Amino acid sequence: MEQNYYDNELSQLVATYQHGLTLDVAPLKSAIAGACESSIIGVGSGGSYTVASLLCNLHETYTGRLSRPVTPLEIICNPTLAAASPVFFLSAEGRNPDISEALRRARRHSARIIHVLSNRSNSLLMECVDELTDVSKHVFHLEKKDGYLATNSLLLDAIVIARAYAELDFNSNGLPPELHQLRIDRYSVEEWLDNAKKFIAELSKRRALTVVYSPLLRPIAADLESKLSEAALLHCQLADIRSYAHGRHLWLAERSGECAMLALTEPTLGSLWARMAEFIPQEIPMLSMALSGSSPQDLIAGIVAQMHLVAEIARAFDVDPGRPKVPQFGRDLYYLDLKNVIPAPFEPPAGSELSKSEVLGAHWPSSQGTSSIRREQQAFIDALTKQHFRAVVFDYDGTLCSSQRKAVPPPEKILKYIENLVRSGVEIGIASGRGGSIQEHLKEVLPDDILEHIQLGLYNGGWIGNAVLPPEKKNETSEFLNHVKRIAVRLRNLGAPIQEVKATQPYQISIRFQEGLSTEQMWFVMADSLRQAGLDLSSMVRSKHSIDVLAKGISKATLMAHIIQKFKINPNAILTMGDQGAWPGNDTALLEHRYSLSVDVPSRRLDRGWKLAPAHLRDVDATLWYLEQFTIDPAKKIFQISIAH
Repeated sequence: MEQNYYDNELSQLVATYQHGLTLDVAPLKSAIAGACESSIIGVGSGGSYTVASLLCNLHETYTGRLSRPVTPLEIICNPTLAAASPVFFLSAEGRNPDISEALRRARRHSARIIHVLSNRSNSLLMECVDELTDVSKHVFHLEKKDGYLATNSLLLDAIVIARAYAELDFNSNGLPPELHQLRIDRYSVEEWLDNAKKFIAELSKRRALTVVYSPLLRPIAADLESKLSEAALLHCQLADIRSYAHGRHLWLAERSGECAMLALTEPTLGSLWARMAEFIPQEIPMLSMALSGSSPQDLIAGIVAQMHLVAEIARAFDVDPGRPKVPQFGRDLYYLDLKNVIPAPFEPPAGSELSKSEVLGAHWPSSQGTSSIRREQQAFIDALTKQHFRAVVFDYDGTLCSSQRKAVPPPEKILKYIENLVRSGVEIGIASGRGGSIQEHLKEVLPDDILEHIQLGLYNGGWIGNAVLPPEKKNETSEFLNHVKRIAVRLRNLGAPIQEVKATQPYQISIRFQEGLSTEQMWFVMADSLRQAGLDLSSMVRSKHSIDVLAKGISKATLMAHIIQKFKINPNAILTMGDQGAWPGNDTALLEHRYSLSVDVPSRRLDRGWKLAPAHLRDVDATLWYLEQFTIDPAKKIFQISIAH
């Protein structure tokens, strides 16, 4: 029989499988490892929803963290779904406007850790990624586009995700080296299809398929339903094996001549299904896909097998599911621009009060809007807007540049504001836990006459100087820091998710963790280890990616003291900004200054360290918003900041 377009696509699965086994999944593994302490959200449509479902299933299996696949519309309507969990957006070609709008709203309204997985580096989705901050992209190139149904792109993305989880788990039951080695129980995919021919012939007469499945095999069921429905081949009803027993069986009783049944099982539910199958009327055609388990290998085998099953069903109807005739109204539906027809979520009017309440532990249901917090906020804004400032001291990572670990200078918009402030006579300070890399980056993008007016407090204020020259090294050591380093290295050797232990004598020890991993829990692990050793915990601070243990006397406040003394500036004429203002955040010292603003987590003090930027803006976006509120007077070398109540 002559092959149609869909058949040709399936014939390329062998090459795609081989390609998927050769791709570098190290960055994706880092992203997944960084999310191991969290639930995750997988976002996708059509075939990409299958990949999202696979991602979430594997995450639940390996980490025990309940995870959820969702469609882009679910994020568009309620972006707070992504507020507390890492989010993975999946789109093979990135051309559907739904996924781009979902990404924008997630980033704008709530999401902190976002990853985008695609097969195209040039697309509407990737243009959207480039417009946003703190979004990591993982591109696994696939030259040939899929037809109407997702096939090779789906397999490729499923393989890289399956490999990532299997390799992180040091799983010897990873993917076999050849596609033909995948098994449905003891059968090859081809043998399983041969055994299914009689069932397929009967199914084609009935036009309705009920699929019951083990919850561990949900991605296979989801993709089968998607393909059968999108290609208009059959009516398909999905239910997990026990949900089916709760009333859905009436369809068989009322329409026994119209239905057939497919069961997707694995060993934990094999006996259950065998017992239930005894009660199904004998006139109902039945087929079983009995997988050996729910490992990455089993899930890939099931996905490949059901792709071929769809081909056989389509052949029975003499239909090419890879090239159907798509009506114009269908194309219009697909490319509908959702941002113009779905209003943006409601923006909380008291976002700054809410952020202050939350940092005090008053999560929902909270007492936000209480008169005491509101009075404190109004008093702070009144004082802030009346004050004239001669200097501003910024945190670096998460404030002037992305909080991701990318070693890049601040964005151009930030640099223009800094240059304008300097040329207007305003003194600039930058305090950071980093070292000389900041000076190198600034030197790449700013002239020396600007750099000499920027004061740096590197290594959390351990080294002070202007930005023209790199920091000099000191031939000093601290036994306290040496002891801390030994403790951190020992923890890493015991399996703690520590990526790097970096000693910068005599200032600090910096302990970096796997990307995406929250430092909150690890702060307690490290603090407890230092406590057991009888060491002082007061010098431990944390950022979004690392914990810094500081030598005695090291503080970002040292930079403020330097600016006060060097330029004879009144302390109240200095404005400070940072992203981690609540202790043990590494900007605590900055945001406990009298006039201080947070771009993310505020201080717990009510008279300072407020996040006054709109709730949906964080990090660099919030910094830019604050800078837009500056009114500069070059003649007096001062500026004021205007914040509406």
